[in-house]
Amino acid sequence: MSAPSPETTTPAGTPAARPAEGDLDTALHVFLTQRNRLFRIAYRIVGDAAGAEDVVQEAWVRWQLTDRAEVKNPVAFLTTTTTRLAINVIQSGRRRHEMPSEPRFADLGDLASSDDPMLCAERTAAIESALALLMARLTPDRLAAYVLRKGFDYTYTELAQLLRISAPNARVVVHRAQARLDSERERPIPTESHRRLVTAFRTAADTGDLDGLVRLLIPEERVRRTAPPSRRPARPAHVPARQAA
Repeated sequence: MSAPSPETTTPAGTPAARPAEGDLDTALHVFLTQRNRLFRIAYRIVGDAAGAEDVVQEAWVRWQLTDRAEVKNPVAFLTTTTTRLAINVIQSGRRRHEMPSEPRFADLGDLASSDDPMLCAERTAAIESALALLMARLTPDRLAAYVLRKGFDYTYTELAQLLRISAPNARVVVHRAQARLDSERERPIPTESHRRLVTAFRTAADTGDLDGLVRLLIPEERVRRTAPPSRRPARPAHVPARQAA
């Protein structure tokens, strides 16, 4: 990605406010030192390089227009701004038909082992955005089947046991969930429900104990207690962009 220019304009085409030249040079230096990491944040959420570059350029515009004298932690400001802009992109109607239909759970297996708080923040944002999309587009059964299959590599037999359906029907549920993700129709997401799902997913990823996640995804009366011990991975499965059925 080319370095941002001090002549960058706002989305409306109005030239950005021009602070003192020395201050802008300092702002540019701070931004450039963080640019590669900001791109990784945006790419992890948006899912494609071009979209991530657009997000980073918009973050640069915001950074130029911000009263930087009031910003106590520039790195935190840039991280938060980039994360929010990326999430806005994937939630916008303009991008819904362009973005990959399947959220990416890849690389989440390193969540628990990382000592880098910034890396953990990036992955948390990716989890939050992916689960928000799934909750908005999938019915409860499809959500449960999709998350356990794609995120934790459950077999169709195990899904069938949990959902109390046949293994072939479990396969159909997952396939229908994938197809439903191509739709633009979405339902409102209760904030508290989203928070609980994110927390349960992260706990499962960090500890390998999936009981809490399973009980949240599938009503208690439908759960056959716990999944077999052999199906409790210590981390989510590494999932490619398209997993074979």
